[in-house]
Amino acid sequence: MTYKGFRMPQLTSGILIQRYKRFLADIELETGEKVTAHCPNSGSMKGCAIPGSPVWFSKSDNPKRKYKYTWELIKVPGTMIGINTLVPNKLVKLSIENNLIKPLSGYDKVKAEVKTSSHTRLDLLLEKEGEKKCYVEIKNCTLVEEEAAMFPDAVTTRGQKHLDELERLVSLGHRGVIFFLIQRMDASVFKPAEMIDKVYAEKLRKAVQKGVEIIAMDAVINLEWIRIRNTIAVDLD
Repeated sequence: MTYKGFRMPQLTSGILIQRYKRFLADIELETGEKVTAHCPNSGSMKGCAIPGSPVWFSKSDNPKRKYKYTWELIKVPGTMIGINTLVPNKLVKLSIENNLIKPLSGYDKVKAEVKTSSHTRLDLLLEKEGEKKCYVEIKNCTLVEEEAAMFPDAVTTRGQKHLDELERLVSLGHRGVIFFLIQRMDASVFKPAEMIDKVYAEKLRKAVQKGVEIIAMDAVINLEWIRIRNTIAVDLD
């Protein structure tokens, strides 16, 4: 079977009324009914939570969930955006396993959620006998302005610590990779969002100087699949 990407769950469409309390979104259906969905994104979602925009959400049959709906996609002028922050890790892992990301191909083992110190976990560990271990931290990027994808969209002390950890692992002789998955289709370059988190931007530049690699890729998104598309140029200046 040909690998197509991350398969979307069955989706229902609606119009976004508002996103609030970070993890909630009110949505109006075609029937006029209003539902509240879980918003699986803790960032500011700048430019990705515009009231009146078309959205799509999934339904869970888990009886223990307080909110049975999960907001998955939004359409803004020029692009669809995947807002579920759980998707990038799954998509990147699947894409690596199918050798679709050239800088990360050729490894025999791909492990998720790897503890690298007493206080840190990173998203992936890639291993092959006779090769350096490769640690990968994946970041969901949804902020795009004037074709520039930027991360983060809110101050992230956790993200800063991940850069420190990747830098430490590189100093020990391993590969360290920060992977920015742009869950939209309208970016031509990636930049750190210095105006939002100056410390993160500075740490990213320092980490690269110390040997941490950056990969930025966008995704093609429709109502059935999200899949890796193009490598995006990186501008750290």
